[in-house]
Amino acid sequence: MEAHDPYFVLKRNAAGVIGLSSLQKVTAAMRMLVYGVAAYAVDDYVRIGKNTSIESLRRFVRAVVEVFGEEYLRSPNNDDISKLLAQGEARGFPRMLGSIDCMH
Repeated sequence: MEAHDPYFVLKRNAAGVIGLSSLQKVTAAMRMLVYGVAAYAVDDYVRIGKNTSIESLRRFVRAVVEVFGEEYLRSPNNDDISKLLAQGEARGFPRMLGSIDCMH
């Protein structure tokens, strides 16, 4: 995160006080994503405010999409489709691709 977005780099404010670490900001974002907790709820665990938690989450998600989006958020190619169809057939769902409704 630090290499992609300078927001996550540990800095000092104008008074010379050290700010929040990248670990605190990323942990807050991950806790909100993984556990579905509200922004104010991470304060007790990470010692980070609600507004900073929200900003950390927003920047974390943007960074993940920018770094990994081209590879993982693309339409499947022929190789991907072949692998997905083979997995589906092995699990008892032949010729099914991308269906949420597994009834047939």
